[in-house]
Amino acid sequence: MRLIDFDSHFRDYLHAWLEERQDELMDIEQVEALMPGIYEGFLRTPADWLEGRTPASWFEGIGGAQLVALMLAYIAEDVPVPDALLMRLEDEGASAQRALVALVGDESAPEEARMLSVRLLRDMGSMEPLPLYVQWQARREDRDDLADAALASLEEMGEDAVLPMIAALEEATDAGREAMLSILSHYPRHPEVYDSLIRLFESSPPRQAVLAAFLGRLGDERALPALTERALEEGLRYHDYIELRSAIEALGGDAPEREFGADPDDAALGGLE
Repeated sequence: MRLIDFDSHFRDYLHAWLEERQDELMDIEQVEALMPGIYEGFLRTPADWLEGRTPASWFEGIGGAQLVALMLAYIAEDVPVPDALLMRLEDEGASAQRALVALVGDESAPEEARMLSVRLLRDMGSMEPLPLYVQWQARREDRDDLADAALASLEEMGEDAVLPMIAALEEATDAGREAMLSILSHYPRHPEVYDSLIRLFESSPPRQAVLAAFLGRLGDERALPALTERALEEGLRYHDYIELRSAIEALGGDAPEREFGADPDDAALGGLE
């Protein structure tokens, strides 16, 4: 199948649409508000450049694996992947999910294709990539866009993702443990979550602000001594203090008062009152 630049044709469609209504439209904000309906009209309008078919129907009758191959071809040729193709993938069901999961796990595939696949699988509500996504978190480094996208999917999977992530905590990197605990801190009834989180908090002072926020959200009062001790430390940065104080108060404790300099974010200044 030839690779058609749907975006270019939509620009032509939009230009013609605006020309026909130039006396009716008031400003750009009005056009932006109408844009979803305009695009829907584009998808449903038969087009000469599609042999009289509509953009919405162009990819009908193509199987999931072929649709994924087409998506890869568009990316390889640097042609924008059509929304109509992505919508067909979402509608295709199990065969598309299998092909997308295989692509997500293919480390030789373009990152753009893998990121698109993660998004599509999330939109489909697919649970198939759950083990792979947990594996990514467990071995992740600090900066990992693909793992970040997968983490958002794990969060949407809810309870089904909790036990697999808990099982991966012990062997995970610190960055991976932090990533999974950002979700697991919403699930206080699992004792492993507190144990892993407090250990990471105590061993990772540079990450104390975000980890304090997780502890506050988890709601386990056993964290109060560790949080309070850290809030009393000399050299504490103002931003970290604010997060520690918020966590202490969320757990029903009284945060120690501190004084900081005129530019508190610049450095850790001041002592105890």
